[in-house]
Amino acid sequence: MPRGRTIYRCAECGGTSPRWVGRCPTCSAWSSLAEEVDAPSSRMRPVPAFGGVRAERALPLHEIDAAAVTYRPTGIGELDRVLGGGLVPGSVTLVGGEPGIGKSTLLLQAAAALATAGVRCLVVSAEESAQQVRLRAERLGTLPPKLWLLAETELAAVAGAVEEVGPELLIVDSIQTVHDPEFGSPAGSVTQVRGCAAALSGLAKGRGMACVLVGHVTKDGDLAGPRVLEHLVDTVLSFEGDRHHSLRLLRARKHRFGPTTELGLFEMAEAGLADVPDAGALFLADRRPGVPGSAVVPTLDGHRPLLIELQGLVSESAANFPRRSAQGLDAGRLAMLIAVLHRRADINLSQLDVYALAAGGVRIDEPAADVATALALASSHLDTPLPADVVACGELGLGGELRSVGQMERRLTEAARLGFSRALVPESWTSAPAGIALLRAATLADALALVGISAGDATSGE
Repeated sequence: MPRGRTIYRCAECGGTSPRWVGRCPTCSAWSSLAEEVDAPSSRMRPVPAFGGVRAERALPLHEIDAAAVTYRPTGIGELDRVLGGGLVPGSVTLVGGEPGIGKSTLLLQAAAALATAGVRCLVVSAEESAQQVRLRAERLGTLPPKLWLLAETELAAVAGAVEEVGPELLIVDSIQTVHDPEFGSPAGSVTQVRGCAAALSGLAKGRGMACVLVGHVTKDGDLAGPRVLEHLVDTVLSFEGDRHHSLRLLRARKHRFGPTTELGLFEMAEAGLADVPDAGALFLADRRPGVPGSAVVPTLDGHRPLLIELQGLVSESAANFPRRSAQGLDAGRLAMLIAVLHRRADINLSQLDVYALAAGGVRIDEPAADVATALALASSHLDTPLPADVVACGELGLGGELRSVGQMERRLTEAARLGFSRALVPESWTSAPAGIALLRAATLADALALVGISAGDATSGE
């Protein structure tokens, strides 16, 4: 194959430049251009297509049958929850997550469950050998006869296996390692990822076969490769978690067949990933009531309420600049809460080390955790535990006022179900679900007094 001209392609948008520049001229992303060889064959050859796509005629919108979209349950409840019921035949799903987080395990379990139910599945392992995948399947305790495996990286071989096996579900792990020699660029390049994903998408839609692609992520947690990859697929799933904790979270960033507000929870065990339908028992199982610096907040992730323990620790600092540490919480918001505690509640933490933690390896980004975080820090500073039956929920303003947050009723209902009898809420909230009493506070100082912490008892901390 004759060598073509050298071009520079953007890893973010796929745009090209004849020479390297620090900033992409198409999408303005910095340091995103990578060198590629634009072979003549790849310029002239269209994206390969496997299987014919049946032509459709235009119809009035009101005549289109919405029930034509059918969901095939995977047999894994939390995965089906995020997908809105299961995989749709002919759809393409992209699953991203950090290395070792459990993507391959989750998809192998889903394929095994479907194969056990009589669905023909093909798993293409482009990163691991067939023996490695077989060993994982044995650890998971399932080797169904209708689960097929191919250890291959070349696109044409994958297409040939699909024609031979005729699967109803195709899993490719991962799309960054699949390549087509005709594209004239190395595996993992923008051209290869885009071209192979487009070919597999056409193959899936032409055969009415559900296709799941595994994608690598960058150090920032974003899906690696060109943004066009996310536009090519129907669903983008994000598999998250801390490898030092057993909890795993599955979210839909994009979903053409359902909402993107559902959250799937899994626990990594020796036998694979297990569904966590009731997360309350998992997050609060090791909580020790009566310990200073502990507060519980009812958060909301999508439509799913979760009760999370927030822990605060305030200690003497041995450095000239006190340490501020936030795990699972926004560091900037922690600094703001420390300032509000000082100016609005006379609790000065400026010369002390402050640590804040969302227990269980989760991350809380919503402002509903403001009041609980402030209470946990004040509780630790004054060595006074908060009442064990109280949850705190609300946003904290710079003036020290408590503000309501969305879907409070759903949050408090979950708190009542898990045995909490009182809730510290903003004064503007008046509706309480059965089984829970409201502690209404207008300001942070009022909130501290309601839980038995007097701002006047605070020391300067110097």
